Amino acid sequence: MSKQETTMVEQLAGWVHDSEWDDLSEEAIDALKGRMLDSIGCAIGSLEGEPIKAIHQMTTDLGGEGLVTLIGCGKTTPDDAAFHNGAMIRYLDFNDSYLAKDETGHPSDNIAPVLAAAEYADANGRDFLTALAIAYQIQCRLSDVAPVRDNGFDHTVQGQYAASARAAHAMGLEMSQIANAIAIAGTAYNSLRVTRTGELSNWKGLAYPNTAMGAVHATLLAKYGITGPREVFEGNKGFMDAIAGPFEIDWAKEDLERVTETIIKRYNAEIHSQSAIEGLLELRDRENIKPEHIKEIRLTTFDVAYNIIGGGEEGGKKMIRYKEEADHSLPYMLSAAYLDGQVMPEQYEADRIIQNDIQNLLQKVHVEPSSEYSDRFPDEMSCRIELETIDGHIFDIEKSDYHGFKTRPASWDVLMEKYNELTRAIDSDLAAKIAATIRNLENVKVSELTALLGQIKIREAELS
Repeated sequence: MSKQETTMVEQLAGWVHDSEWDDLSEEAIDALKGRMLDSIGCAIGSLEGEPIKAIHQMTTDLGGEGLVTLIGCGKTTPDDAAFHNGAMIRYLDFNDSYLAKDETGHPSDNIAPVLAAAEYADANGRDFLTALAIAYQIQCRLSDVAPVRDNGFDHTVQGQYAASARAAHAMGLEMSQIANAIAIAGTAYNSLRVTRTGELSNWKGLAYPNTAMGAVHATLLAKYGITGPREVFEGNKGFMDAIAGPFEIDWAKEDLERVTETIIKRYNAEIHSQSAIEGLLELRDRENIKPEHIKEIRLTTFDVAYNIIGGGEEGGKKMIRYKEEADHSLPYMLSAAYLDGQVMPEQYEADRIIQNDIQNLLQKVHVEPSSEYSDRFPDEMSCRIELETIDGHIFDIEKSDYHGFKTRPASWDVLMEKYNELTRAIDSDLAAKIAATIRNLENVKVSELTALLGQIKIREAELS
């Protein structure tokens, strides 16, 4: 390729550079603010998590110039803030998702790095929301055309391009600097899928925050003149050659609307479980069968759900010892739903996970894939549940979606119910101010929001 030819990363950088607030529809703006509210609620709800306390301690111990706000008090460098705040958003595994045919990601993982970059650049709310829309578009579209899961890589791989692009836009970089930021990040942060297979660890919730931290660091490097590989996508041993295979995107024809196709979690559970959990709860309420009378719960679902959380290609799901295993196990999540009538953060507390009732019931849950349901995915999240009692009676229910899916999207009022539940541990007036500021984000400076987020105290959650 000659130096004069425009590479894909340069085409992408041109689109990023030229995207602006007026390109956003009202529907997209509302969706972005809804995802923001949902994710900040998830971050606040994570305050008591042991990994979050450890990361907060590490960040404050190591210091770094106080340029960007940490959720939960303090300031640090933009890249460290992206990791810290991203870990908080991600820890509960309760933030939004995007379903492509062969890839699932969590585009709201981009909020922390965009927020860090926007605060660092003293950006206004419109600039922030535009940069966030860019991140959603890039991650979702790469998930559509360049899935990597079957090749052994994590969905955070698509995110590295999104995170660096939107951080660069939020910082107001020139087109060549944006291209360099994307190229550096895209070369450096190709995470392995083992993050989410077999015995799961804390890293499951930290892989994207780490990618986001690296993407912000790459953007800062580009700001100071460091260059990256121009052929990161199409070059020899580049993204296509080494990981994803060939694909095409005409970035000049992209809009900023993909955020409207993302979905919200109703339950604190891996995204592909949502319709099954809603269905089992409806069956539970309809039939009122006591748990001790259950012989077996049989779930037939689509292949992605089976492979990731049902005991398929990513490992067995019936040896559950801690949160990271529990929230990626259909047997555990369905058992928690049936026994407790909900799946929220408290269902993943260590004392709940080890109880005999849930450990015994999850052994009675059996999951199988259906080619019919698989063909309907991702337009539907179809499943069928059969509950058989000890005396031989069988009760069933079939689902194609859930409240929060794109066919039944969550309204602002529904999102506020979830937000209020997740923010019970902090001052209610502060929580209300944060929500109101997000609702009006296009009319304020980003620093007005981060000032509020900096007032949240971890000790408040610990004392609640």
